[in-house]
Amino acid sequence: MSTTKLAGLALTAIRSNFGQLKKPYKLTFSITFKCQSRCKTCDIWQLKPTGELSLDEIREFARNNRDFRWFEITGGEPFLRQDIVEIVKAFHENNKGMYLLTIPTNSLCNQDMIIGKIEQILQLGIPKVVMTISLDGYREMHDTLRGIPGNFDRAIGMYKRLMELKKSHPNLFFFFGYTISKYNQGQFEKCFDGVKKEIPAITYNDFHVNVGQISEYYNNTKEDFVADRGIIAQELIELMEKREKQFSFTLGVEAKIESSFLKNLIRYINTGKMPMKSRSLDASLFMDSYGNIYPSVMWQRRMGNIRDTGFKLDQIWNSDGANDVRKLIKEGKEPDNWTACEAYQTIVGDMKSMLW
Repeated sequence: MSTTKLAGLALTAIRSNFGQLKKPYKLTFSITFKCQSRCKTCDIWQLKPTGELSLDEIREFARNNRDFRWFEITGGEPFLRQDIVEIVKAFHENNKGMYLLTIPTNSLCNQDMIIGKIEQILQLGIPKVVMTISLDGYREMHDTLRGIPGNFDRAIGMYKRLMELKKSHPNLFFFFGYTISKYNQGQFEKCFDGVKKEIPAITYNDFHVNVGQISEYYNNTKEDFVADRGIIAQELIELMEKREKQFSFTLGVEAKIESSFLKNLIRYINTGKMPMKSRSLDASLFMDSYGNIYPSVMWQRRMGNIRDTGFKLDQIWNSDGANDVRKLIKEGKEPDNWTACEAYQTIVGDMKSMLW
């Protein structure tokens, strides 16, 4: 079954190389804006969200939209929604071709609760569940950046517990998610050394590294956190070299995609321009916790709300507004960015990018 689902995702991604898809295969869904972090790089935690989609509304949306193969949960802190398992279950039950689920966490919720919910999600039978544990520095730096004393140790503890959970759940995969900003630029190696003291088996390939960028949608993101291009370009080049030394074919195609992501991230840093045309409103879209639909997490271009369409996506996907956005994308007029939420489907939709 998992092989069939992987083949379905792969074939859909390949088809996206040859023309616009009729329906998106990836949904990025912010299930809540609630967050306990106090990050220097983000003010989302100051929001007091009300009127977010209920579980019944999410279930109705899932019933009416059955073609997603890749489901990316984001937030806020996703595990602040006590019904996260039920949300995932709704999409899994209604999207029979679902192969991949990704979820980030800041590790600040009760860890017994998080592990319990992850285990319930794993038992649903999704072939690949990927957890990303936020970690932006060595102990003192991470705690300062996140504004929560002890956050580093909680992230390390979460990773160790996922290592144990992996022993009985081969469909679980996990990484540290490291975002470079002006506050931690040039400090990745010190972070890596700090983690290795706690987890000796850690490698450079166990980190997903991104660069903080300004999002039009997440307009609470502070604009003064962007790192120095020269510093981070060199840091990323050094990281690439270390990853390649530890590369193994057992890491799978995902490691190759990650390598392409980093190479193109260096291009983006050096030029300030998106390295390839995005697949927004072709392969993917973004839905916030209120049901608003956007091309991506980076673009404040609202095209409609699922509450106004009977929780059916087609009316928004095929609307004049969506077609206007596609025209802008074709003309290269979308905001320049290169973030993981949008880059991966862009890479597999431009497969020659993985060959250089």
